[in-house]
This record gives sequence, C-alpha cells and structure tokens, in this order.
Amino acid sequence: MPDRDVLAWPFFEPEHRAWAAEVDAFAQGLPAHGEDIDRATIAITHALGEAGLLRTAVPEDGGLSVRHLCLARDILARRDGLADFAFAMAGLGTAAITLFGSPSLKAEVLPAVRRGEALAAFALSEPEAGSDVAAITTSAIRDGGRTWRINGEKTWISNGGIASVYVVFARTGEAPGARSLSAFVVPASAPGLTVAERITVAAPHPLARLRFADVRVPANHCLGAPGEGFKIAMTVLDHFRPTVGAAALGFARRAFELSLARATTRRVFGGLLFDHQMTQDALASMATEIDAAALLVYRAAWLKDTTAQRISREASMAKLFATEAAQRAADHCVQLHGGSGVVSGSRPEVLWREVRALRVYEGASEIQKLIIARAERDRALGGTGRVAAA
Repeated sequence: MPDRDVLAWPFFEPEHRAWAAEVDAFAQGLPAHGEDIDRATIAITHALGEAGLLRTAVPEDGGLSVRHLCLARDILARRDGLADFAFAMAGLGTAAITLFGSPSLKAEVLPAVRRGEALAAFALSEPEAGSDVAAITTSAIRDGGRTWRINGEKTWISNGGIASVYVVFARTGEAPGARSLSAFVVPASAPGLTVAERITVAAPHPLARLRFADVRVPANHCLGAPGEGFKIAMTVLDHFRPTVGAAALGFARRAFELSLARATTRRVFGGLLFDHQMTQDALASMATEIDAAALLVYRAAWLKDTTAQRISREASMAKLFATEAAQRAADHCVQLHGGSGVVSGSRPEVLWREVRALRVYEGASEIQKLIIARAERDRALGGTGRVAAA
C-alpha cells in the first residue's frame, strides 16, 4: 500500500483510502506465476475481474477516476509487475470506448472486460510511427455506407495476440496530418486481422505486431466522428500517463524496500552496509525522489479528476519524473546488492528490467520534455505572442 502519510494527503477522500486497502488486500494474496506469460496475464486479468477490481479501469458510469487508477497501479506494481500490466491494459485498452463509445458499443464490449473474461488492447504505434502519431499510415476507407476497410500494421501492441478486442487508429483522410486520424473498435476475430509477430522484450509481457489486410468493421465501430482519432488518443493518454508514473512509483517503492533491507542486514568491513555514508546517500536520494514523484503523480490525478481539463503538462511531468526516478532507484538497488544484484532472475535484476520500459512507452522521456517545454512557452506567451522578460 502507498505509505500512510501519502493516503492522508488532501488529494484523497475516504473512498480512495478504502479502495487502496481493497487493492492491497488483493495484491498481498497474489500467487506466483510461471513462465507462460500469456497464460499468467489471462489468469491475473480474470482474478482482477472476479475480485471486482476492474470496475475502476472499466467503469459502468463512463467516468474514469485517475486517482483510483493511480492508486491501483502504485500498489500492484509494488507487488507484481504483471498484475500492474493486466490492470492497466484493461483500462487503456477500453478507455477510448469508455469515453467516446456509443451506448450500444459499450454494452457490446465493456462488460466482459470488466469481468476479466476478455482482454483489450490499444493499437496506436506502427513500425514507423511511435511518438509521432501524425506519421500513422494504417488506412481506413469507407466500403459502402455500412463498413470501413482497414489496411496496415501496428506494432508494440500490449496484449497483442491474446486480446479479444483492439482499439485501432487509422488514417481516414479528412485533413492533413493528425487531423485525418480516426479510431475503430476491431474484434480480434475479424477476418484479415493476423498476428504477424510476437515480440519478446526485457521484462516479458504479451506484445505483438499486428497486420490488417482488408479488415472490415461496421460503420458504428468508429469512435466519435471520423477525423477525431487524434483527440481521442490524446484524451486517453491524458488519463493514463499519470498512471504510468504511479506504476513507476510502485516499482521505486519496491526498490527502496529491497535496498533498505539489504543495507540493514548485509555486513561489510566489520559493520553494516547501512553505516557507510554512500549507502545513506543512496537511500536518502531514493526516499526523497519517491515522495517527489508521488506528489507529481497524485497532483496530476487530482487535477484531472476535479477539473476534467486537459492536463498534458502535469501528466507529462508526473510520468517523466516518476519513471526516471524509478530507474535511478532500481539502479541503486542493483548496486547495493553487488554481485547478487546482477544475477539473472534475482529480485533486483528483475526489477531493473521491469522499470526500464516505463521510460519509453506512452511517450518516451524525451517526448515528455517536449510537451512540458511547449506548455511552459504557451503559458508564458499568455496570448501575447511574446515571452515576457524576467
């Protein structure tokens, strides 16, 4: 569970503290999973649904509470990275439907995901279009008045190969660049949709490259209006970027726990590892950055929940700082464990690999810096066209 003083912060209400206790009780009972990552992800998703915990990731009322999402990811990542992944993907994979889907489409897709009986995926990235969403080349063309025909490839798709439904972003040609993108709900069973490649990464989770060859979907499977895909994607990321920071926070907390336990039990040079000033420096840096990351993450979540405005700047700050801080914490953890920290499969080594991807997905750290810098420029301009001198 997040530290009790964090839960006492004014960002939270009693309902959030009760939710944190519920998720923590679930996390404490998580069994170890084997090396079959597909099977483990499906089993954990089912367990989350059976416990009722996917009700916040896939809400019935259509309102995503970012504070609930962040608390869950903070707690789950501290216990088990794959559990965090399964929870996050239930939300990310369906968020566009939750926020922009028609009542009939919501009724068709969301209940099974909420129960943990079906998995969902968010298919945005392409071989030549990752952070540069405007470079998407997958196309969707009207095929008569009742269907769309989709062609192209998507890659780095989490839950790829095991999802029942994909939210796919494709170019529909209404205007140049990002303004010609649309979002579609595509069942995994749609003819022409194939898994071209399963991708293995440093911290294994279900990941795939998908190929779309004349995949036809009904016209009512277009989310929002044609041409609104970029807005839909950015709205989803506004909700979920702070939660990536929350997952990083959970991993950082685990790194700190392992490091503190190591420092206070490992004897070197006639004393404890903790007695050395460099060890205390590492622990102090980790503790301070964990608190700073928590403040940024839960500030962004609170702002989104209470104002419903765009929080691109605050979400990017939260993701950037928390993920970079978590990487430093994981590195300190490996270093403090010495040789045992780099043994394949050891807790510090696994943690280091789990953390690394967070600095890349849903916008790499460098992209977050661009977003923050441009937001600061726009705030300084204040509609005048010039940045005021200090």
